[in-house]
Parts: sequence; structure tokens; C-alpha cells
Amino acid sequence: MSGYKANTDEPNKTTGQFHSLKGTVVETVGDLTGSAAWKQSGKDEHAQGEAEYQAAQAKNYVEGAADRLAGKKDAVVGAITGDRQQETSGNIRHDKGQVQQELNKPTA
Repeated sequence: MSGYKANTDEPNKTTGQFHSLKGTVVETVGDLTGSAAWKQSGKDEHAQGEAEYQAAQAKNYVEGAADRLAGKKDAVVGAITGDRQQETSGNIRHDKGQVQQELNKPTA
């Protein structure tokens, strides 16, 4: 049985996927062997892994939104003041945030 405890520091997409998959495998072993304890343990680990993945996804999406907003502000301030370096770095940060949001769009 797994005995999985969710990562209490920061949610992580990779460990969430790992534990989701591991939970599915443990549940399948429980099905094949007729062990209700293994089956339940697998279901629990799968659910916790999915929850961790979704939490990490949401966190990364929000961080992307913050980067987009801060980048847009810097780009506008740079354009108004004529500071091309600030404008360019703001545009880069905005675009980075947009990509981060695209990679972490919530799934239904």
C-alpha cells in the first residue's frame, strides 16, 4: 500500500502526476489480487496526486497572471518615459506570463 502524504511545501505538477499514476497502479493491483485495502489506498493516492497537480496548475496560472500584469505596467511606463530597456523587459515579462498561463490553463 502507498501511504502517500501530499507535499506540504509547494504543490508540484510532476509529483502530483507521479502519485496519480502510482495510485492507479496500486488500485489495479488491489483489483487483481482482491485486496480492498490496496484498492482503497490506490484510490486515495490517485485522488491526492490529482489534487496536488491541480493546485500546482492553479498556482502557476496565477503567477503567470501576475507576471503579465507587472510586465504590462513596466512596458507602458517604459513607453511613456522613453525608457526602451524598461519597455522591452516589461514586454518580455508579459509574454513569459502569457506562456505560463497557457501551459497551466485549468482543465475541466
